[in-house]
Amino acid sequence: MKKIALVTGAGRGIGKEIAKKLQEDGYFVIANSKNTVIENTETQMGYLADVSNSSEVSKMIEDIIKKHGKIDVLVNNAGIAQQKLFTDISEADWDTMMDTNLKSMFLVTKAVLPHMIHEKCGAILNISSIWGMVGASCEVHYSAAKAGVIGFTKALAKEVALSNIRVNCVAPGIIKTDMLNDFTEDDLTNLAEETPLGILGTPRDIAEAVSFLVSDKAKFITGQVLSSNGGFVI
Repeated sequence: MKKIALVTGAGRGIGKEIAKKLQEDGYFVIANSKNTVIENTETQMGYLADVSNSSEVSKMIEDIIKKHGKIDVLVNNAGIAQQKLFTDISEADWDTMMDTNLKSMFLVTKAVLPHMIHEKCGAILNISSIWGMVGASCEVHYSAAKAGVIGFTKALAKEVALSNIRVNCVAPGIIKTDMLNDFTEDDLTNLAEETPLGILGTPRDIAEAVSFLVSDKAKFITGQVLSSNGGFVI
């Protein structure tokens, strides 16, 4: 029987590539998105739900358990970014950032965890950012949310380890996704030059890191942050 993986925010970018990689690894993937309709295949089922909404999360997890009986791997990837001076960040901006990047992780994990505890097995992988590690100017609310992801990961890893559940985090560096659409070619060139390896990352780079951390190859790894960033943060 195939292992079941749930990936949130899988409609595009990093989440879409994670879902693809896990299918290649042999998982049946539930690919969640808030707005993007994801095609159902033999190895993937799309599920539309707003993971910052508790009732929609509860229904999604209930439906998955009813249909598949378990969730072996959870990847909390759903997130947004925004660049603003701190003095220009509105309360609505702050709330949206925290709901999408932090509250969603709390809600989905809270709904999934009882089933993992019952099975005494599972892997949870949370997507943070290098800015959650060191902070970014003009991204205070984003940095705060992503730092919260790291703290959440480390604390939960300690709490559920005795249930044979591992909780880890990947903190991407500068990755070529839609989040960079507002950057000019000069901006992207400068970012690549600032990266010691001299290149920007790809969604596949992050998917490979996730694939490793949720696999049995990482069975002795929990509570850790793996930062795929080309040396941008060392």
